[in-house]
Amino acid sequence: MATSDSWVQDSVTCDLCDNPTQQFCNSCQVSLCDTCVKKHREDFSSLSHDIVPFLDRKIQLVCPECQHHPGQRCKANCLQCCVPVCFKCVISGPHEKHKLEELTKTHEKRTQRIAADTDEIKSELIPKYQGKNITYESSVSETHTQFVDLLNESTKLRQLWHQEVDNIFDKIDSISQSHRKENLNVLHTYHNKIKKLIFEMNKIVEQNEKLLKSKNFSEVNKYNSKLKEFRDFLHNVDLKLPSFNSKIEQGKELSIEFGDYRAILNQMLQTSLLADFPPCISRIWEQMDKVRVTTTISTEYKPLLGVACVGEAEAWIFGENQTITRIDIHGIVKNTVTNRGKTGLSGISVTRERELMQSDRDRRTVNIVRNGMPEICFTTPEDWSPKRLCCSRSGEIFVHICKLNIRATYTNKIIRYQGQSIQQEICNDRHGNRIFKDGSDSLFITENNNGDICVSDTNANTVVVVDKWGRVQYSYDGISAKKKGLFHPRGIVTDVLSNIIVADINNECLHILDHNGLFLRCIDDCKLEKPFALSVDSDWRLWVGFSNSRKIRVIEYLKNE
Repeated sequence: MATSDSWVQDSVTCDLCDNPTQQFCNSCQVSLCDTCVKKHREDFSSLSHDIVPFLDRKIQLVCPECQHHPGQRCKANCLQCCVPVCFKCVISGPHEKHKLEELTKTHEKRTQRIAADTDEIKSELIPKYQGKNITYESSVSETHTQFVDLLNESTKLRQLWHQEVDNIFDKIDSISQSHRKENLNVLHTYHNKIKKLIFEMNKIVEQNEKLLKSKNFSEVNKYNSKLKEFRDFLHNVDLKLPSFNSKIEQGKELSIEFGDYRAILNQMLQTSLLADFPPCISRIWEQMDKVRVTTTISTEYKPLLGVACVGEAEAWIFGENQTITRIDIHGIVKNTVTNRGKTGLSGISVTRERELMQSDRDRRTVNIVRNGMPEICFTTPEDWSPKRLCCSRSGEIFVHICKLNIRATYTNKIIRYQGQSIQQEICNDRHGNRIFKDGSDSLFITENNNGDICVSDTNANTVVVVDKWGRVQYSYDGISAKKKGLFHPRGIVTDVLSNIIVADINNECLHILDHNGLFLRCIDDCKLEKPFALSVDSDWRLWVGFSNSRKIRVIEYLKNE
């Protein structure tokens, strides 16, 4: 009668053929039949082999052959070079005097790491991802339902408005479909990624469990942990569902709000926008095939450092002489404001109430001009000087501030103020790296219709766009415009289509990007001589100021149906 040991031996086949095993190589941890022993020795003739009967086998770590000394097995691991080494490598080879560790100890550490990774993936990450998977399956259905409700409400309200109302609701439906598509794309993308990662993690668990059983050092040593990638991926998806409100007062007016889009219809059936609403209106705008210069305005400033439009036909401008002048589209001076000091004027902007704001870097103040005199709104933090600024549609103020650092250059960041209170600092990305490059040049700032903050980083020669939470969305380096010279951005604005327009002083053109940072076109046929300052009026014309002349060119590049 066969013993249990002999039964096990008969059930194990040779690793080189299908015959029952009789022998075992302790050195290579390989089961062999009598016939294959010779072949095994010949295949690995440079190495010594401890061949024993199968029942006398020893389970031990397989030490790899040294790459530099054939016939020698590696017994240690070089901690400096992270490679297995043999005795000769240590005595007189390239790893002499390097810090070493027994190969078995290195193998034990690696297997412990694999076991820990596998345990966390199985017990924590996979359940978390499965939970998110269920959540987003539900979110897809809810999103469909929410947008169906919005479209139904839109249809009911349409009946209350007359002929001219069609344009407004066409716009609403377009925005709704765009948001719906965008939200569902985000959900589907994230959902698919979660399912893919669940599959990958299950596969890794399976591979890791095999590795944990393996005694082959080379296989275990190749293990590359992906745990950090799995940990870092999970986050909540921010969906942008526009609110939908209407107001009907018998005999007065009809009003409607859909996200950022607002319109009013009065008794005369004339539509208008609320003063603080950005440019989504009932007319449909599109870019002109060929732009045209509406007018060229002569000013007293050379260089012209800043332009801030007021309404449809006026703008505040400034240069290096510490005065700010309000002119109309014909160049007629309407008003002049003088800065308190002989230096310090560094930026201007206009509030939604059409009041002038200006920054004074010497006094560290941001001021509002009333009755021809600057009044301090707030003072920037100690040692931080304000430069360029931008007034948002919601009444907040974005200010570029800078501070001299120990490297004798300037650290830059953007502060969001509400009243005198700091609401937000935009300076580092989610990895802790600085968003804006150190340097003494100004950051030009504007706000897009979706709440993104668009920044022309003149120190890095890039445009950086962050969302309203300060998270970097993308950057633009001008390469896709295929211009001969390097991209040197200056003034920056956004328009009714949520496109981004930035002045390129080096290539003497304007770059136009969509709200996702995709390059659309360049405006380079309007004699733009070193364009520097940039603003947009309420008729969506660009006011371009130049650094080497006293001129402003007003450019028409959009048309509406």
